[in-house]
Amino acid sequence: MFKKILIANRGEIACRVIKTAKLLGIRTVAVYSDADADARHVKLADEAYRLGPAAPKESYLKGELILDIARRSGAQAIHPGYGFLSENEDFAAACEAAGVVFIGPPASAIAAMGSKSAAKALMEKASVPLVPGYHGDDQSDDLLQREANRIGYPVLIKASAGGGGKGMKIVERAEDFAGQLASAKREALASFSDDKVLIEKYLTKPRHIEIQVFADTQGHAVYLFERDCSVQRRHQKVLEEAPAPGMTEARRREMGEAAVAAAKAIGYVGAGTVEFIFDTLTGAFYFMEMNTRLQVEHPVTEMITGQDLVEWQLRVASKQRLPLLQDELAIRGHAFEARIYAEDPANDFLPAIGHLAHLKTPQETALVRVDSGVVSGDSISPYYDPMIAKLIVWGENREAALARLRTALADYEIVGLTTNLAFLQQLAAHPAFAAAELDTGFIARHRDALIPPPPEPDAEWLALAALAELARIEREREACRSRSNDAESPWHATTGWRLNQDSRNALHFRHGDKEYAVMAYFRRGHYQLDIGDRQIIASGDLSVDGRLYADLDGRRLSVSVVRRPDCLTLVREGTSIALEPFNPLLAGLQAEAETGGLTAPMPGTVVAVLAQVGDTVEIGSPLLILEAMKMEHTIAAPAAGKVEAVYYQPGEQVSAGTVLASVV
Repeated sequence: MFKKILIANRGEIACRVIKTAKLLGIRTVAVYSDADADARHVKLADEAYRLGPAAPKESYLKGELILDIARRSGAQAIHPGYGFLSENEDFAAACEAAGVVFIGPPASAIAAMGSKSAAKALMEKASVPLVPGYHGDDQSDDLLQREANRIGYPVLIKASAGGGGKGMKIVERAEDFAGQLASAKREALASFSDDKVLIEKYLTKPRHIEIQVFADTQGHAVYLFERDCSVQRRHQKVLEEAPAPGMTEARRREMGEAAVAAAKAIGYVGAGTVEFIFDTLTGAFYFMEMNTRLQVEHPVTEMITGQDLVEWQLRVASKQRLPLLQDELAIRGHAFEARIYAEDPANDFLPAIGHLAHLKTPQETALVRVDSGVVSGDSISPYYDPMIAKLIVWGENREAALARLRTALADYEIVGLTTNLAFLQQLAAHPAFAAAELDTGFIARHRDALIPPPPEPDAEWLALAALAELARIEREREACRSRSNDAESPWHATTGWRLNQDSRNALHFRHGDKEYAVMAYFRRGHYQLDIGDRQIIASGDLSVDGRLYADLDGRRLSVSVVRRPDCLTLVREGTSIALEPFNPLLAGLQAEAETGGLTAPMPGTVVAVLAQVGDTVEIGSPLLILEAMKMEHTIAAPAAGKVEAVYYQPGEQVSAGTVLASVV
């Protein structure tokens, strides 16, 4: 076994590898960009080395520098995690040439599966069923259009060299093909430096089922059963489970043996995942691709098998035999993994950036696990994937695991940026999901139920906010009193007593474009809160850690209170409400001027300008395409009108909130 390894990655996967390495007594070396200088994985490792600026191509993609750090640090092996260099055949070959073990498959296996087109050709020879499509080398636009017409719409354009939904487009009509092809090629080139694509028939109601495989250097290969990854947005997984609901033993064996055959066909070693598309209408399954690395969703397989897949990787890379063979593996129970992202589900799941002002995770146990690379106070930057954490739960069966998932999601608290927590709660609670009515169109089909309007503060929320504000006011008064030269002076009393009038405090809050007033009357031992036409008898105690323990009309409850400049956020049972306390006497009356502009939703690079000054456009007409976090985002006209100005050209970088164009 290795004595020291380098982890050529960041975030939760780097922390995950470090955890297993420590259990095995292996020292770890972390690498970091300037943006990650204070990151959790850097602090957990035994030592860490700077790579360079934040941009991946100047840091985490610098294979030669990473190898040099491995040599200088004395690391015997490199674990690539997933993403970055994990499926880079040149880096794997460079490790071998340098005498450093690459904890992954040989470069030849990565090469064989690195091109989706080549992989499908290989699988076709091995008699693995394939979706009808075109995987050829001729990439002329005219030929690709003809092939799409031959296959029949809808078709799926996919980047041949990539994954993760990047460079992937669904085309419903022949007249849309050229535009979607151009977009797919731009994304593929930006993400993988290769704009080659393949075209496949798009199955209208498929499930995404993948098989975890493992192989060693002694010729043994096994499958550790399947994961259902059908619940996706933007062609990217958001909730996975194992085993797949409704899977028969015969079909499981058939798919598992096909996956092992695919691995053996390319001389595979280590952890890999063979992904299949499963036609829910016919029951047929087709090879989609093979990921030659550890998958993001590997924890659900660990939960149902009781195996540590990172430990397996380390043992296999050090030339040991697989810990278990096929007849020694078994499924126990059911597991879910929910990916918690900084993103806005209501805005097409657009990635978000920002500061984690408050982060509280569920209590971890043998049944509840949180894999994360961030802690409270960290930031989600525009340079990397916006994942905050992975929440993994286990239960004796699917029903028990789903109940545990719902509880754990309700216990998760994040304040400071937009997340998909509320969306995940709605998803886990949806009757169709509970009934396992799964396919890749699940989110689109149930979008209205899964992404409801944000909650409005009712009288109970406003009462809690008032108690939090009153506690703050009381603490400020007590602080002033404690600093007084005459602490016993009646002028420093904080009892709320008033001469010849009722003691009260008027509190005002904003939520969106609405304003709310709470009149708080001081009573002995409690408050009387008048909120609209409702009266609530309330009391509360705010702990030093920001937890408010309240009594509202005899009902006891607690809520987390997070204060930021001009914002008070309350979090309770998975729901959060952000309110802005304000003084109406001091509030400014100047309204923000209307600019008529279109702004960048996040930092990025303009990759295409689709409208020129003077063009007449309709509402929703695409004006520019912004590339951010390796995904393209179309900036569309908010209303019909004429393009008055376009302020940026392709290749120019913009900040969040930058006005890109104006329509009048």
